[in-house]
Amino acid sequence: MRFPEKQYASKEKAEIGAKLQGEASYYGPGFHGKQTASGEIFNQNDYTCAHKSLPFGTKLKVVRDDTGASVVVRVNDRGPYVDGRILDLSVAAGKDIGLDKVGHAKVTATVIE
Repeated sequence: MRFPEKQYASKEKAEIGAKLQGEASYYGPGFHGKQTASGEIFNQNDYTCAHKSLPFGTKLKVVRDDTGASVVVRVNDRGPYVDGRILDLSVAAGKDIGLDKVGHAKVTATVIE
């Protein structure tokens, strides 16, 4: 666990339909194979993401605002740690909405599960 002094596990559930808006980026190669805050091993090819506070296991539909491209991801890590960003997507998820070409973009994420 990256921050063992913090307890992230929660039985809380995010409210279905809740929306988040802001910048999303993606992360991968440098973290591939390392442990996430949830205890899972990060796989850049899975459809996962990092969010600062949503319960682990929360599923989000992430839509890129400028293109309409979308992807469904599951929260399994904490972050991003860059001001103004709301999500860090795995490489696979980031590529699906074109973040590999622009680095980051404005998105709307909706809790679906």
